[in-house]
Amino acid sequence: MHTTALGRSATTVSELSLGAAALGNLFHAISDEDAAATVEAAWSCGIRSFDTAPHYGLGLSERRLGAALRTRPRSQYTLSTKVGRLLRPLAQPQGDDLANGFAVPAAHERVWDFSARGVRTSIEDSLTRLGLDRVDIVYLHDPDEHERDAFDHAYPELERMRAEGTVGAIGAGMNQTVMLTRFVRDTDVDVVLLAGRYSLLDQSGLSALLPEAARRGVSVLVGGVFNSGLLADPRPGATFEYAPAPQPVLDRALALKALCEEYDVPLRAAALQFPLGHPAVAGVLLGARSAAEVADAAAMFEHPVPADLWSALRSRGLLPTDVPLPVPHHDEGRP
Repeated sequence: MHTTALGRSATTVSELSLGAAALGNLFHAISDEDAAATVEAAWSCGIRSFDTAPHYGLGLSERRLGAALRTRPRSQYTLSTKVGRLLRPLAQPQGDDLANGFAVPAAHERVWDFSARGVRTSIEDSLTRLGLDRVDIVYLHDPDEHERDAFDHAYPELERMRAEGTVGAIGAGMNQTVMLTRFVRDTDVDVVLLAGRYSLLDQSGLSALLPEAARRGVSVLVGGVFNSGLLADPRPGATFEYAPAPQPVLDRALALKALCEEYDVPLRAAALQFPLGHPAVAGVLLGARSAAEVADAAAMFEHPVPADLWSALRSRGLLPTDVPLPVPHHDEGRP
């Protein structure tokens, strides 16, 4: 699978990355065996970039991902984790963590911490859970309500760690564009992770963030390309932004699906490949909870999407006329 360097760093990502939130029992539990099989399937499909965070399953995602990667040659994959939430053990588990989305015992509490010391502590704790000697990319994770600390304390510490060689690339991951645009403009990040804001249903990342990233040579990884499920399987009751899709949004998704079917293209394939049309986008991050989901994602990522379909999406008003379109596989390769 094609790889791209992030910003001006030497750290690379494969065009398709595995997001490991589901390995932390996102919404419902999976077995250790299924978690390991998910990573194995990703590796077999050529995926060499893996993303996790302490938040995902109160550390379970990091533990499972580290266990699955530990036997792989360390130079052959890129691993990212995140800082901003420290995990503090509780004397007694307080039920489960489903209020935060994870089917795990609530044996820890999350403590927001965007201090310089908190950044160092978070990475040290992550390395312990992963059982690895380093991570390649570190993101500030959801600093929405902690803007001052993120810019004044956490980000400068990441910059110091990059200068030391402790990490290869630094950035921020959020599901909004305004603060990410500030990171691109006002700091020296290598990459930003944008969730849910550059998809077939939501192109809000195009208004400022993506053009600014392209101008400044900052890479963008795009997550949430299915908008929490709707673009994977548009139907009544499907979720959009983790809630039942409003009827106008569902109607638009169904129209996207119908047009894709005219060209014998699964909607999932178009949704996965769409973000790569923008020159700032280095890759797509997709979560999976099973080997079968990984195999499907890899197949959809490679499924031919003709240029005529992209043009039709524009001409029928399902995409804005100024959205850059991907280069079909059979042409000159991806941008």
